[in-house]
Amino acid sequence: MKADIGVVGMAVMGQNLALNIESKGYTVAVYNRTRERTEELARGPAQGKRVVPAYSLPAFIASLSRPRKVLVMVKAGAGTDAVLAELFPLLEEGDLLMDGGNAHFADTERRLAEAERRGLRYLGVGISGGEYGALHGPAIMPGGHREGYALVEEILLRTAAQGPEGPCCTFLGPGSAGHYVKMVHNGIEYAIMQAIAECYDLMKRGLSMTPEAMAEVFSDWNQGELSGYILEITEKILRYVDRETGRPLVEFILDTAQQKGTGKWSTQAALDEGACAPTIAAAVFARIASALKEERQAAADVLPGPRAAFNGEREVVLKELFGALYLTVVSAYAQGMRQLRQASAERGYTLSLPEVARVWMDGCIIRSRLLFPIRKALAANADLPLLFMAEPFISRWTEHHEALRNVVTRAHQAGIPVPAMSSSLDFVDAYRTARLPANVLQAQRDFFGAHTYQRVDRDGTFHTEWEML
Repeated sequence: MKADIGVVGMAVMGQNLALNIESKGYTVAVYNRTRERTEELARGPAQGKRVVPAYSLPAFIASLSRPRKVLVMVKAGAGTDAVLAELFPLLEEGDLLMDGGNAHFADTERRLAEAERRGLRYLGVGISGGEYGALHGPAIMPGGHREGYALVEEILLRTAAQGPEGPCCTFLGPGSAGHYVKMVHNGIEYAIMQAIAECYDLMKRGLSMTPEAMAEVFSDWNQGELSGYILEITEKILRYVDRETGRPLVEFILDTAQQKGTGKWSTQAALDEGACAPTIAAAVFARIASALKEERQAAADVLPGPRAAFNGEREVVLKELFGALYLTVVSAYAQGMRQLRQASAERGYTLSLPEVARVWMDGCIIRSRLLFPIRKALAANADLPLLFMAEPFISRWTEHHEALRNVVTRAHQAGIPVPAMSSSLDFVDAYRTARLPANVLQAQRDFFGAHTYQRVDRDGTFHTEWEML
């Protein structure tokens, strides 16, 4: 029995994707470097299913129908390179390789070039949704060879989450388009998570609220415009009671957040392309700051600050906090979409941003009700420079910007850091300011480096001998 597709890498994501694909009526070959994991799958959840276990890569390749279609689900980086180095010689012209890991887009470009040299088709496939999504339907973001996508389009569309506006999968563009979109998705994810964590901190320290009370607030917010997966799981986290202590588990979790690198890559790429994404960057630096646990504990005893408590009625503060969170989340999406627009133009991805928003509507971590108006705004104006320049976001800025200012002010007065909210406010304030103080920066650059400047009252490029007064 020849398999329709093969999956290499039987960690949880690989296993669940293989089982998901099989459940849609396909025969799936599976292989893992360690034989035991493949055997566990074959004897366990795959028993009796159209899953063909293989215990060597040659046997795995031999079990696939032609043209062969192979999805690699191993750790990004050196692990992926090692597997591809073994697979490349075993495949034949016209076969398809897909990397479903969180690969850096530059690695995807390099691997795609190697595949082309060998006459193979290649896709860099961004996959979001975690273990549950992999089994029940993730958001899938493929890019690379369009003819390669045509070979697996039906399989991917049926495997993906079935969203409100169609399967959460589409061919995004050539080269590393798929992995670039997934990278920016994760950057937005970092920013939204940080903004929600800041709300938690403000409720806990500023309003002295219990986790159960906070869960009620997040539950209420999740019924409206901000409804989304990250809000949903935050409510569940706050309600979870530790069986050993009988208290909320969240209070016992060490306050150091880790990262796998995609948020950092998104920020680095934004800097390289001159894309303005300060909220995403702030979220990355917030995680880095959280890792300084011992230093923070020492500084807490040395550096004075105000009492971390808010004045005013709780309901008033919570209403303002909703507005602040709303604008911060929209800012994260806006910055991510702007970065994708710039990257698409620079790298020739030919991205359709309305389609990106559609793919993110279900299955992925940043799925949210906000993606409906986001897609509508992007579809209505192909040249939209920033989401805040379209409805309903113009009206929401008008409605909530005072709340965001008040929350940031309250937080700073109480000594509670809110980097995502602060950076979002500064970002939009800078964007809506017709004349920024960059004239002074350019004069400084010209003073010490003769970098020249332009004038507002005449055309041309100028340099001044500033010391010759």
